[in-house]
Amino acid sequence: MTTQDNSQRPLVTGEGDALSEQLVSFRQMVLERGADLYRDLPWRRSRDPYEVWISEVMLQQTQVSRVDGRWQRWLSRFPSIRALADAEAAEVLDEWQGLGYNRRALSVWNAARQIAEAGGAMPSEVSQLVALPGIGSATAAGIRAFAFNLPGVYLETNVRTVFLHELFPEAEGVPDRVLVPLVEACCPPNADDPHDDPRTWYFALLDYGAWLKRSVPNPSRRSAGHVRQSRFEGSHRQKRAMAVRVLLARGADGVTTESLSKELTKQEQIAGRDAISPEDARTLLDELAREGFCSANGDVWSI
Repeated sequence: MTTQDNSQRPLVTGEGDALSEQLVSFRQMVLERGADLYRDLPWRRSRDPYEVWISEVMLQQTQVSRVDGRWQRWLSRFPSIRALADAEAAEVLDEWQGLGYNRRALSVWNAARQIAEAGGAMPSEVSQLVALPGIGSATAAGIRAFAFNLPGVYLETNVRTVFLHELFPEAEGVPDRVLVPLVEACCPPNADDPHDDPRTWYFALLDYGAWLKRSVPNPSRRSAGHVRQSRFEGSHRQKRAMAVRVLLARGADGVTTESLSKELTKQEQIAGRDAISPEDARTLLDELAREGFCSANGDVWSI
């Protein structure tokens, strides 16, 4: 089922810079709900751009409960951008284990090295942020809002949930191109009002959106871009993660394709799945090497 144009048009067009009456009412409701539902999460007590950045990356496709504790541990091990930039890839990947999507850890590490080379200060401009590895438009907007209290289009799943639930209650397949102007129009333009600045506004959206996802059928599924996450057990993603763990465990000694094949086969057969051939193990290693996870010395692979 696709959204009809006339189901989207009436929502919120204002004249000039003025918000429509509907959006004004919507904003007030979100601020009130956000105040009632506010979550005092550890990273919200920080305005340090590095600390905010790490929280934003960790929270991507990861439950808040899993990040609380891991964020603090990360900052204890890598307390600054320079400390992270000076670390070895193996240290960074080791600390990331259990958070999923190891590419995010390598992207953070590579971005930290770029920032350190440029002087060590986290940029605040969108163009500079999105030029860094692993930072897209939503992460950039989150850093700007929560560290610098600057406006932007922070369109992530909880924010999307609120806009769809409140402004498109009957619509299906709503594309982000329809939501982006609304998110942009609703974000306060400056930090003059501490009760309604970009930081407060997006916290309110996040908290109301998280509550909605627990209380009603998830509205974000009505987004045109909604994709159901594929099963992790037995997937290629899981095999990659297992291979990274084996590489980390072997350290400087590394692994051969044969030894990786045997180790992964042992783990797969415990789970009742097929063996991993040396050819399949080599394919995994080649893929990980292309992405910067490991390198080879002959047939010995290490991080």
